[in-house]
Amino acid sequence: MQAFSTVLDKFERLIIGPVMQVVFAAGFLLFLWGLVQFLWNLDESSSHEEGKQHMFWGIIGMFIMVSIWGIIGMINNTFNLGVNSGGFNDGTGNLPGVTGNLFQ
Repeated sequence: MQAFSTVLDKFERLIIGPVMQVVFAAGFLLFLWGLVQFLWNLDESSSHEEGKQHMFWGIIGMFIMVSIWGIIGMINNTFNLGVNSGGFNDGTGNLPGVTGNLFQ
């Protein structure tokens, strides 16, 4: 089981994590581009609507990425896989005397 956990941790840290960050950044940039289009073209209805669509799909993409990140965290904590044990949530906490994971 230890070997599986190690492989799963490396897969999450080296592949899934960076891919999710890139896709989240792309969604955020799409949202910002839609906002710029929306504000610059308030008089023109076609470009105005295109900006709205870009903002909408940017928000949907970011929501999906955050949801996937949460689902992976829930699965990790439910089955005690130890994935990402040395990464973002290393159990140190930011407040004095606060340690551990939210779901433990």
